[in-house]
Amino acid sequence: MNKTLDSIIMENSKPVRMLTAPRSNLLKLFVTAFLQVFLVSANTYFISRIAWLGIAACGFGISYLWTLNVRRISAGTHVERVVYATGAMLGGLMGVLTSNLIIK
Repeated sequence: MNKTLDSIIMENSKPVRMLTAPRSNLLKLFVTAFLQVFLVSANTYFISRIAWLGIAACGFGISYLWTLNVRRISAGTHVERVVYATGAMLGGLMGVLTSNLIIK
């Protein structure tokens, strides 16, 4: 177990992870959170109105997007979690607004 300094440096030559995610990753995170909660809000509205097609489409979309989000946010930084929560908040508001417009 006596390693030289050079061998330790060679083993750990990978670049250090950035402290904040690149903006494109934050945008993807925001959009997926927005869409997921958008669909949850719309689905709640469709369920209350018994709109079968809306319920089916939203249910599928919620489950599919969830599979994309689980790993991404569980290991996220504080900034990534705030971006995710903001996308979810706005997605919920827009989901109710949009589904209300569709049903009317």
